[in-house]
Amino acid sequence: MKYLIVGLGNIGSEYESTRHNIGFMVADALAAKLSASFSTDRYADKVEGKFKGKPVIMIKPSTYMNLSGKAVRFHLEKQNIDIKHLIVITDDIALPFGKCRLKPSGSDGGHNGLKSIQDLLSTTQYPRLRVGVGSDFPKGGQADYVLSPFTEEEQKDLPAIIEKCVNGIIAVISEGLDRTMNQFNK
Repeated sequence: MKYLIVGLGNIGSEYESTRHNIGFMVADALAAKLSASFSTDRYADKVEGKFKGKPVIMIKPSTYMNLSGKAVRFHLEKQNIDIKHLIVITDDIALPFGKCRLKPSGSDGGHNGLKSIQDLLSTTQYPRLRVGVGSDFPKGGQADYVLSPFTEEEQKDLPAIIEKCVNGIIAVISEGLDRTMNQFNK
């Protein structure tokens, strides 16, 4: 029972601490739990390891957000991983900053990374961890907002939010999605 954990974000130092890269931040924290470093692979940076004895592959797509589906499909197929064992970590402007939600499926909600995954997998039936980044932007300012860095106040709260996400993903791997959702989403 192998898992593919995908942290969504954009490559490049100019995007490192932006709201859109919260998926990369959580993936980096998961890799640190494994005492592992990402290495370059096809369409993504990748880490392999085990949590609770279960094989885990984590990727951070190098295709930019709008083409994330290419990396996800490639690594699902290459590793022969069931789509039920995929967990996509993404930013979400529909959730208040710091609020996290595990879901077994759902629409792309206007998120281009999720749209790319949905298009290339031909389904919305895959688990995702949505991390709230808030929505404090003027009408039409969504792109600038998600590509901007977290405020100083938000940066103080990020380590605890990222830790909660890491623990949630490890719980999904060890205890299953349904059981974890019941605890995590409270």
